[in-house]
Amino acid sequence: MNNSPTTPVYRALFCDLRTDRVLDVLPLTEAKFDDFIGKPGSLTATVPLPEGRLAVRARDALRPGRTAVWLERDGDIWWGGVLWTCTPASDEQGRLKVQFQAGTFDSYLDHRILSGDLAGTAADQFDIARTLVTHAQEQPGGDIGISLGHELSGVTRDYAYDYSALGRVRELLDKLAQPADGFEWRVHCYRDTQGRRVKRLQLGHPRIQTGHFDIVLDHPGQVLTYSLPADSTVQANVWVARGESANTDQAQESRPLTVREETPDDLTGGWPRLEQTSDHSGVRDGDTLRSLARAELSRQNRPETIPELTVLLDGRITPALLGARVRLRIHDLWHPEGLDRPYRIVGLAVNPPQRTKAETATLYLEGV
Repeated sequence: MNNSPTTPVYRALFCDLRTDRVLDVLPLTEAKFDDFIGKPGSLTATVPLPEGRLAVRARDALRPGRTAVWLERDGDIWWGGVLWTCTPASDEQGRLKVQFQAGTFDSYLDHRILSGDLAGTAADQFDIARTLVTHAQEQPGGDIGISLGHELSGVTRDYAYDYSALGRVRELLDKLAQPADGFEWRVHCYRDTQGRRVKRLQLGHPRIQTGHFDIVLDHPGQVLTYSLPADSTVQANVWVARGESANTDQAQESRPLTVREETPDDLTGGWPRLEQTSDHSGVRDGDTLRSLARAELSRQNRPETIPELTVLLDGRITPALLGARVRLRIHDLWHPEGLDRPYRIVGLAVNPPQRTKAETATLYLEGV
């Protein structure tokens, strides 16, 4: 990567996933990475291999499923995750390179299932989330060093997870967070005050919020491009949620538990009836199913808008700001009177500087 005095310096550390012991530091080209609230992020990059010694080092360090990747920008941790794929390739001139793909540390929980039954009553939902991650890390070979906090959401739940269901830990966390009074979670990577690399389970109720002040972004200005789509194909003012039958009498017909939630003001206010459905396996309680239906209806009640902005990085935008508020101000032909609206950053994709290309980031926003 371009390391001129005015260009940020990116560095990739390859470490043992279980111990975080540094295996090597290798040069990267064609790097792209992203991180999100609500789904795993990814890193793709290429390691050029112009000579044999570097190839030997890369072969030893790039071990899919066993290697952790930390990406530094000017010494700060900007991304961390698990190396999942590695592809050495040679061109017609015999030039060798290896391409790899990694997923944020939460992607590891997609590869873990419960090793026994878990159950409890009246537990804070954050404690349940920590119980799931603790259970995964207590198993032999399962501890990758995800640290846990002590914060509480104030929402309590009963829970019961059966080993026989073979539930994946990430799937269970996502389902736990789904109800209307649920939460958001991610694995936040950073360097602490002692300089140690940290991967911490970050929880937020009802949302992850960072920062205390809105970051103002202007177009024309720091915002190079924007996209403000409106999509009513997923809109709903009536939501029907289906669970599982609560009938325990085998002599009677079993029918799945079904509930409906709607927004009457839409229907009396002139909107056509727009219906959507969802299935929730394992849910046999009516109140829980209604909470899930209300959450789905709240998310899909208006035409979905997921703004995307491409911005120049000027020191204000970093991956640590996932969950932060921005104020987007646009003045152009589509917005002749000007748009001035608050949003929350829910995703960030970074293109590091490459030769003649400036360092930019794409921000994925959510209305607030």
